[in-house]
Amino acid sequence: MIRIVIADDHAIIREGLKCIIASVDDMAVVGEAADGIEVMQRVRASDFEVLVLDLSMPGRSGMELIKLVHGEKPKTHILVLSMHQELQYAIRAIKCGASGYLTKESAPAQLIQALRRVAAGGAFISTEVAEQLALGVMQGGAAPTHESLSNREFEVFRLLADGVSVTDIAVGLKLSVKTISTHKANLMQKMGLQNHSELVRYAIRHGVSEPLEP
Repeated sequence: MIRIVIADDHAIIREGLKCIIASVDDMAVVGEAADGIEVMQRVRASDFEVLVLDLSMPGRSGMELIKLVHGEKPKTHILVLSMHQELQYAIRAIKCGASGYLTKESAPAQLIQALRRVAAGGAFISTEVAEQLALGVMQGGAAPTHESLSNREFEVFRLLADGVSVTDIAVGLKLSVKTISTHKANLMQKMGLQNHSELVRYAIRHGVSEPLEP
């Protein structure tokens, strides 16, 4: 039996995932979590093989949680299930220690396949992600400047590029406006950007954000 914990801040998503997992005989959901604190509580209190983790929960970033979970239980397999289709999120999640990356638009059968793969100790990633990871190992050239950002800075960068205000980012991540403003200042300095327009142009040019439709 593959024991699974589901971590997502939306109850309707957790219920949907539980229904999908309940449709197979050799899997069972043994715990749920709605934020980073609850994730770590489940990790410490429950025995399970796979953590299905949303990257965009309140509080700690999903990337931080991946590292924390592995610090507590190194043998736990983490399948990221995210709304983000961007290649950069998948690459960062795998580099942090996730075993797989799946978007929430994926079919239920693909979720079951991914769960079986990571539970068996394998990886579940797209061909594009695998290619980028391989290229990162093989190439010795300079990486794009956004790869120098911390995981939280990258998250703030992505939201800013999508037009989300500092205040709304703070509310969504349950952090202070001052903290988000500090992240913004740091990432702008690291990337050599002078203003928001330059940030948006950079994000579009590097495929981190899509241009807004007229």
